[in-house]
Amino acid sequence: MSTTPQQLAPTEQDYVPTDQWPDVTVMLDGFGEPTLPASDSLEGAPIEVRFENGWTIEHTFADGQITWTITDGEGAGQSGTHPYRAVEVRPGIFFVDFVKGEGAHSSDVSMVIDQSDGRVTVADSSFVDRDGKVRMHTEILSGRVAGTGEIEPRRRTSELVGKRIYYRYSPTEHYEHIYLNSGTFVWHCVKGGEVGLADADPIQVFELADGIVILHWSETVMPVESIVVIDLANKRSIGRMFCWDGPTLDTVHLPFDSQFTILEDTAYPAE
Repeated sequence: MSTTPQQLAPTEQDYVPTDQWPDVTVMLDGFGEPTLPASDSLEGAPIEVRFENGWTIEHTFADGQITWTITDGEGAGQSGTHPYRAVEVRPGIFFVDFVKGEGAHSSDVSMVIDQSDGRVTVADSSFVDRDGKVRMHTEILSGRVAGTGEIEPRRRTSELVGKRIYYRYSPTEHYEHIYLNSGTFVWHCVKGGEVGLADADPIQVFELADGIVILHWSETVMPVESIVVIDLANKRSIGRMFCWDGPTLDTVHLPFDSQFTILEDTAYPAE
C-alpha cells in the first residue's frame, strides 16, 4: 500500500494533529537536489574572519572542501576539513553550507559572506538535550573579513512582515509562509510529503542587502532548524534545513532553493 499522502487542495485539507505528523524524512525525496549551481568562486586565497566572540578563523576553499582553522580565541589550533556547497546569491554575496562532526555531535554551519563590505553572518545549528529530549539550537554569529572594517552585527528587520509567500522547492513540494510579525511566522505545506501540515514558529529576520534578507526559523514540533537567504527582487530563496529523524536519530541535512510568488503584502491600518 502506498504511504504517499493524498494531495488535496487547501480547500479540501483539514487540521492535522501533531501525533499524526509523518517523520521529517518524508521531505527528502520530494525536495530532491537543489537546482541552483554550486560556485567555486571562493576557492583560492584563504579568507580570515574575525568574530564577535573573539574567534579569528581562517577558511580555505579548495577542490569542493572547506578547511577551517581557529587562529585566535577559545579553541585556537582546532581545525577541520569538510565538503561544502556555496551558491552565489547575487554577485559577491555567497551562501556557504557544510556539516561537521557525526551523529548527535554534528552541526550544520551556514555562512553568508558579502564580499562588497566583508561582513559575515554564521548560523551554527547543533543538537542539545532539553529536559531529557533531543532538540536543536542555532547560534547566530557576526563577523568580518580581516582588514575590511569593524564587526557590525546585522540588524533585525520587519521586511517580511505582512507578506504571504508561496514557495516552490521542487515540482512536488510547495509551501506557503505567512509572516505575522518580526518574530513569528506560519508555514503550511500546500503540496508534498507534509501536505496539510501547518504551524506557527519563531523566526529571526536580518537585513542583508537591498531587497534581500536572511531568515532563521526554529520549528517547535519537529526538531528542525533552517537558515535561508530570501531574495525578494529575484523571487528566489537559498538555504538548508538541519534536523534529526525521530525513529532512527540519524541526522538529516537538506539543502534547497526555491522560486516563489508573493501572494499578498498586507498593509495594516494605522488605527
